[in-house]
Amino acid sequence: MKQQHVDEKEKIFKPILVAWEVTRSCNLACKHCRASSLRGPYPGELSTEESFKLIDQITEVGNPILILTGGEPLMRDDIFEIADYAVKKGLRVVMAPNGTLVTEVVAKKIKDVGIQRISISIDFPTEELHDKFRGVEGAYKGAVQAIKNAHKVGLDVQINSTITKLNYKYLDDLLKLSEELGVVAFHPFLLVPTGRGKELEEQELSPEEYEKTLNWIYDMQKACPNIFFKPTDVPHYFRVRMQRA
Repeated sequence: MKQQHVDEKEKIFKPILVAWEVTRSCNLACKHCRASSLRGPYPGELSTEESFKLIDQITEVGNPILILTGGEPLMRDDIFEIADYAVKKGLRVVMAPNGTLVTEVVAKKIKDVGIQRISISIDFPTEELHDKFRGVEGAYKGAVQAIKNAHKVGLDVQINSTITKLNYKYLDDLLKLSEELGVVAFHPFLLVPTGRGKELEEQELSPEEYEKTLNWIYDMQKACPNIFFKPTDVPHYFRVRMQRA
């Protein structure tokens, strides 16, 4: 659960955004995966009915944006039932698939069920590098095609990129790719070394690289008004905004 605000009258912490890992099953093997996702079935995920009850609990304490993530959320057979239930309960629902399963038919189902946006992760601007990082050949082509399929059905897309020493030098190229693909937002994430990401701990940005990245984000927010920037897991960005405002 992320991003809370306080109802001063009732002194209740109400979530603004809830990121729910609906499964750890996944068809990729990303090096940085915080969920340590699995190729096969994940026995610990909630049943459909348990998922409905969780959504009920969420709506009892607030009306947050609900991110259906994973693992690969589309590997759940009941994911559209879950999304439909959440939408009907009044939540703004978005989804974070890896793109490889988002055919045009699936994109239309996502749109029709009421999911308002999907986020597709692209960490490198080339097929070879992205596929190596994601652990499966074809991951890059799948992500790019998913974005095109989403556009065909009128579904908004954002690109997420996890920034490490491995792709730090490609920030401008990733932004250019985002513009070329016509996405509405670009969300740079700083590596959180948990799950499989622990193995990339040595690839975390140095303090100097971190600072340069924060200032690059600030500059690009000004230079690219057609793309919404939202740095994630980057608490020091607020300091940079205050310093440069």
